[in-house]
Amino acid sequence: MRENRATLIGGTAVLMWGALALLTTWSGAVPPFQLVAMAFSIAFVLTVASWVVRGADPRRFLRHPPSVWLLGIGGLFGYHFFYFMALRNAPPVEAGLIAYLWPLLIVVFSALLPGERLTWRHVVGALAGLAGTGLLVTGGGAVNFQSAYTLGYAAAGACALTWSGYSILSRRFADVPTDTVGWFCGAAAVLGAVCHLIFESTVWPGGGGEWLAILGLGLGPVGAAFFTWDIGVKHGDIKLLGVLSYAAPLISTLALIAFGLGEANWVVATACLLIVGGALYAARDRLPRKATT
Repeated sequence: MRENRATLIGGTAVLMWGALALLTTWSGAVPPFQLVAMAFSIAFVLTVASWVVRGADPRRFLRHPPSVWLLGIGGLFGYHFFYFMALRNAPPVEAGLIAYLWPLLIVVFSALLPGERLTWRHVVGALAGLAGTGLLVTGGGAVNFQSAYTLGYAAAGACALTWSGYSILSRRFADVPTDTVGWFCGAAAVLGAVCHLIFESTVWPGGGGEWLAILGLGLGPVGAAFFTWDIGVKHGDIKLLGVLSYAAPLISTLALIAFGLGEANWVVATACLLIVGGALYAARDRLPRKATT
């Protein structure tokens, strides 16, 4: 697969993750780990259905060394586990800001991959995206880190390291079929259910709209997004994908505003300029150039 096409496919994951907050809001009072279990279950069932339709043998996607399973399950479930642990043990603003270091870490860590070269253009673009995300997360207010929330901050840091590490190391297993992500989703659903039983009380969706929101999560942000991301990080421009990932919180904020669940202000406008500007700067060499005569 060509790099440009794979990058575009991977970029659709960012678009889908932009709908995560809106769909989660619409899902009602369902606890986080229960929501993870339900959404990943939907993703797994849909994957199995696709195997049946295509006549694919599911066992083919099970024959991988333990390192593949550790990376895949650890990446998909580990990210959500550490993120929710961070929110349980630290204020959401600070926890979210630390957790959203993962796109920057992808850009930086990509320099360790064979054949990859980190440039200042990618670093500047990622830092601009981080600054824009910081504005969205904090609302333009001050960030107040306190030692009492060290455990939560550590969990948020582990969250960022987990997803950036998963994304980078996936390049080492480029020959592993993307269909294998379906089994990762199934395993994440089981682990989510276990954590739900340990940490939470069950709350079922209250109506058809909430069930549809959960179905939407399983179809997109907690389903198809992981398949398209797998293609992107394995075969696309991983540095550019890291920079583009900062568009997810911006899309999320704009979606909430569009549906009356947020407010447009100078913070959103400034964040938009930083994130979009940073992405365009990082992708400058891939933008169409005006023909010269």
